[in-house]
Amino acid sequence: MPKQKILIVDDDTNISELISLYLNKECFETRCEENGEDALKAFSEFHPDLILLDLMLPGMDGYQVCREIRRHSQTPIIMLSAKGEVFDKVLGLELGADDYIIKPFDSKELVARVKAVLRRTFVEKPEEPKEEGQIVHLPDLTVNLTNYSVTCMGEHLDMPPKELELLYFLASSPNQVFTREQLLDHIWGYEYVGDSRTVDVHIKRLREKLKDHDAWSLSTVWGIGYRFEVKKQG
Repeated sequence: MPKQKILIVDDDTNISELISLYLNKECFETRCEENGEDALKAFSEFHPDLILLDLMLPGMDGYQVCREIRRHSQTPIIMLSAKGEVFDKVLGLELGADDYIIKPFDSKELVARVKAVLRRTFVEKPEEPKEEGQIVHLPDLTVNLTNYSVTCMGEHLDMPPKELELLYFLASSPNQVFTREQLLDHIWGYEYVGDSRTVDVHIKRLREKLKDHDAWSLSTVWGIGYRFEVKKQG
């Protein structure tokens, strides 16, 4: 089985080489770049399975690199930054990042985050279909957790793994209210270094893709959290 490829983009060569060392020990193939322009070139040549992307790069910064990649690819991106402000996290997630790690970070945590994001992204397809419980069917909407696909109004929607898992979790428990903390716990599956606004960002992105339907809607329960409201038919 070929090694999974990780593109590391950081202008601090000491950090990128250290990250590369950690990942090489875990049998990943790595490539390091020091600026945004070279990162985009490497993305086309190296075809990474995941990108570790520093925010503060010379020239084109990490936000711009993320935006460019998201125009034509859903390759998972984990942003790295010494900045811990909520603004940075939310903006990065809104642009399409899959996770966010604050420097300085623990090597074991970094490797665990990489593996977790890759697991969610590259789901092995079983030979036999999973039980029906892995698919939610609603009028004009199908959320399939077996092959990570969403169809709405007859059209396939491109959706990163976390968005799809969040949608599936809510839609598979119709009309049940979940707090942001419950959703973080269920969807991210580990102690997420961030805050509950991460959920708000993903809900916002889902709403941009899923317009409310006569039979269902993604609703905010003010002061509590969110629910997937399914209206009784007939």
